[in-house]
Amino acid sequence: METIPTWQAMSLAGILVWILFSRLTNLTVRVRSLTQPAVASCVQTGVRWVLFVQRLEHPYLDTFFAYLSIIVSVTFYTCFLPLVFWSGHCKLGRQMTLLMAFCNYTGNCVKDIVSAPRPPSPPVRRLTTTEHEKEISFEYGLPSSHTLNTIGLAGYLLYYVINYNYIDGYAPKLVAISLFLILVFLIGLGRIYLGMHSPIDVGCGAVLGTAILIFWLSVHESIDTFVTSGKNVTSFWASLAFVLLFAYPTPELPTPSFEFHVAFNGVALGVVTGIYRTFDEFHHEDVPRLFGPDLGAMILVRRVFVGLPIIIAVKLISKELSKWFLPLICNAMGLPIKSSSYIQPVKGTISSTKNIKNFGQLSSCSRQSGYLQKIFLSSPDEFYNVDTGIRLFQYAGLAWAVVELVPLVFTVLRL
Repeated sequence: METIPTWQAMSLAGILVWILFSRLTNLTVRVRSLTQPAVASCVQTGVRWVLFVQRLEHPYLDTFFAYLSIIVSVTFYTCFLPLVFWSGHCKLGRQMTLLMAFCNYTGNCVKDIVSAPRPPSPPVRRLTTTEHEKEISFEYGLPSSHTLNTIGLAGYLLYYVINYNYIDGYAPKLVAISLFLILVFLIGLGRIYLGMHSPIDVGCGAVLGTAILIFWLSVHESIDTFVTSGKNVTSFWASLAFVLLFAYPTPELPTPSFEFHVAFNGVALGVVTGIYRTFDEFHHEDVPRLFGPDLGAMILVRRVFVGLPIIIAVKLISKELSKWFLPLICNAMGLPIKSSSYIQPVKGTISSTKNIKNFGQLSSCSRQSGYLQKIFLSSPDEFYNVDTGIRLFQYAGLAWAVVELVPLVFTVLRL
């Protein structure tokens, strides 16, 4: 039996202690009471700057900034990352996946702790042209996730192409760095122009994104070594994914931020599991890469046409399986549960709240009790939203298919 490294046990224990400490001291509310008034005041002060930027209003600018926001959104990166894996740039894919999950968790935690408002509309004109923009508009404002993610993810991509000599020469590197800085500036300006953020949101997003990028560049090699060849990788990451569901602050009002965290928590779990199991077969440094002698553009196109239906099917199957077995497990453990969207009510075990938009982990309306309930839930009247587990498993299944099942199919089909 594989022994558990001390640092893994201490890390998980530390997170559990932090969860307990935060609940006992009501830490989120205390921090919010100290930060929210100041941030809200800065948001109100920044309205004049938002209105100043919006004097540039023009249909072309509306379209430009709206589409620019889409191509640097989390949704875009989610669609982009399978292509990175299937094009042979496996290290870049796994690093950007984990970094994306880290950026998403950190940024959304700050959003829901502070619970600061977005610029008031009116007088600010808020432009939400896509369903994704409409959904994220229900999140809190500080920090700007688009700014944070652009600096973190595009910054790591810049580091990767320069460090691995995909760009040679001083002038091309200078051009690449200049384009990165222009992109960051345009993203920040666009979030203000669209009325989604105030200057304080964008500034905090830039500072936090820069800090995360610096931190990641100092640890990414160690993380990569652990994921590809460490000890107890799968069970540790599964445990980490589980406890991180509870190590998340409760916002002042429900938002979709926790749902996004759960999804990328699941993606990270699936990628780590698949990479660790199949690194020597599909993800080592000598695999064929795009535009090399063994992997041309047409082969990548074929891979996409084969791979996309597979990962969509796996996501749906994972969802249906988790809808079946998670309620059974929770019921056996004595955990009171409910579902807000995924499953129909089951008498005596599940309370459906389809008419209530609940995006957090816990609430209070169930009366079922059990021994394990006292461990996982802080009150006998609280219950666990089983949709959280369903979402985690379906995105873990999707990500696992991207890095293990689909490459296996490619091998069989000689793609």
